[in-house]
Amino acid sequence: MTSQKTSAAQQKAAKAKYKGKGQNSRPSKLGRWLWFAVGMGGIALVSGLAGALLAVSWESTPLQQAQLSPQEEAVFDGDSISGNGLQFSQLTRPVNILLMGMSVLPPDVQNPPSDSKNLSYLPQINSFDGLSDVMLLIKFDPETKKIVMLSVPRDTRTEIEGYGVKKINAANAEGGPALTAKTVSNLLGGVGIDRYIRINVLGVSKLIEALGGVNIYVPKDMKYRDDSQHLYINLKAGQQHLNGEQALQLLRYRHDELGDIGRIQRQQMVLRSLIEQTLNPTTITKLPDILNVVKENIDTNLSVEELVALVGFGSKINRSNMQMLMLPGRFSENHEFDASYWVPDGRNIAKVMTQHFGLEAKTAEISFAEPSHLRVAIQDSTGNNRSQLRPLIRTLEKAGYKNIFVSKPWGQPLDITHIVAQQGDGDSAESVRSLLGFGEVRVESTGNIGSDITIQIGKDWFQNQAIFQNSTSP
Repeated sequence: MTSQKTSAAQQKAAKAKYKGKGQNSRPSKLGRWLWFAVGMGGIALVSGLAGALLAVSWESTPLQQAQLSPQEEAVFDGDSISGNGLQFSQLTRPVNILLMGMSVLPPDVQNPPSDSKNLSYLPQINSFDGLSDVMLLIKFDPETKKIVMLSVPRDTRTEIEGYGVKKINAANAEGGPALTAKTVSNLLGGVGIDRYIRINVLGVSKLIEALGGVNIYVPKDMKYRDDSQHLYINLKAGQQHLNGEQALQLLRYRHDELGDIGRIQRQQMVLRSLIEQTLNPTTITKLPDILNVVKENIDTNLSVEELVALVGFGSKINRSNMQMLMLPGRFSENHEFDASYWVPDGRNIAKVMTQHFGLEAKTAEISFAEPSHLRVAIQDSTGNNRSQLRPLIRTLEKAGYKNIFVSKPWGQPLDITHIVAQQGDGDSAESVRSLLGFGEVRVESTGNIGSDITIQIGKDWFQNQAIFQNSTSP
């Protein structure tokens, strides 16, 4: 609510400043035309949304398909998150949105569509029941001007209220978006969840196609065939433009040594590329057409005004302020439980929630990590001989980093070195960057999953290599 008051005060101050220029002053002809264009753009957007969403009101939730009880609605913070700005609706406070990707087959629901029966395979159906395949908690923060995305692996072992300990993806099947939100909140230290979005896998390819596809580096050849679902994945490694169907193949592939965790890393790569390439002011004008394409495959309690505010906010975000995290944890050991799980790490979850979601620290242990305690992985993308990395390793060791290891090479050739805050510790990653004097910090989970910081070596290393060799020579 403080942010709303601040916004109102700023608007009042702006009006006073304008009046101070003189009551008789008139805007220039150019200024009048600019305001006319802004107004017409807003009218066009509202009209387009009304047409795309069956002439609904600005405050309504036309994309909500779930029928929530009053108790279920109370799980979500009902306070307003947006208000009228000068051009489009604007975010007025930080907001946490739970995004779920749904992959639903006929056996997952009680009454599957008739056209899905008597087939020789199990088709995807447009439903929001069943297990959630993807789960993200996304924070849009107009105060820090950041977007933070936290991926929660679908196999995360957690307590689901009323159903015992299960994989977290079962929460939607047992109690829909409200129970899922409550389960995620409990797992993450009581963080508030304001809204939810569920998108069926059938809508994902449509959405990416409507956005024009995505340019991305496919890290390796990916081939998988499942005739029982008519799921066919066939992608070649390398930089390329993927259409909606191809991008969906990349998002769904999980048949490697990291399983669902590797898939989450690729999902983060696709999300970052999509946002960087398509989320811009022109996207706002396309929003009616985009929603019209995917409206049958989306369920959300966001209003039209709130959707516009979120897209508008995202279009103005500096890409360095887009952070992508993964729930801290580990793979369960063989025979540790009755099934394979991602076992959450409560202590490091608390760190992530304190640093990135504003939760109050419950322990004095949450502090800046000492270099000697950090696990630093090095992934080369340049084809270097490992021996050429020794000056870099010696520099890190001299600065107190004791746990350094060279990991599997990074497949995508990089011009600029990425210093990846794998566990979300952006401050420690920035310290490494300052020590090295080159590279860019990325708060995301695309590095080595056993590291705290992953240094993905780019071509800029060649420009600095001699400096390191001289500084570390005896």
